[in-house]
Amino acid sequence: MRKTITSAKKLGNGWRALVETKVKNFLVTGRPGIGKTTCLTRTVEILTSRGVSVGGMVTYEVREKGERIGFNIRDVFTGKEGVLARVGLASGPRVGKYTVNLHDLETTGVEAIRSALRECQVVVIDEIGPMELYSKSFLAAVTSALNSEKPVIATIHERAQSFEEGRRILGRSDVKLYTLTLANREAMPSRIAREVASLLSKK
Repeated sequence: MRKTITSAKKLGNGWRALVETKVKNFLVTGRPGIGKTTCLTRTVEILTSRGVSVGGMVTYEVREKGERIGFNIRDVFTGKEGVLARVGLASGPRVGKYTVNLHDLETTGVEAIRSALRECQVVVIDEIGPMELYSKSFLAAVTSALNSEKPVIATIHERAQSFEEGRRILGRSDVKLYTLTLANREAMPSRIAREVASLLSKK
């Protein structure tokens, strides 16, 4: 412990700057199917029930006859929807068996993030992952949100460390990362909502 304190002192002003950095970006990760989107949407419900204005984008899977055929995007604030990815789309980047619809991602998802930055107290982004990061506009919007003064709640792909953009985001000093598990997923929305509400109360 003594060595840790000594090395911290040697950092001088740099250490004090790190300690004083305010965490305001809350990221949720975990394995596919663990409930990251559900966690985010429940957190949104808690905040909005307390009068907090929340905007941004969420994604959800689309099934046909019990089989997943793709993902849609929804603007949390306006309810506008678009197609994020589908099996069998004619053109666009491929991620596994899905083709990404960059047009809807940018006109619905990216615009939802930009609108939330202008009009809402909290910005939500679901998900920062391989499909979405094919769009430079999406990455720019995410960066703007993370750099803003507003709290951000986002889901991030479990293998985010494997791509440069993910490593850069996770390495930020204003980011707090939660790993969702079966044991903590029921309590997590309330926990994140409390932290965000606490931040807002200090403004």
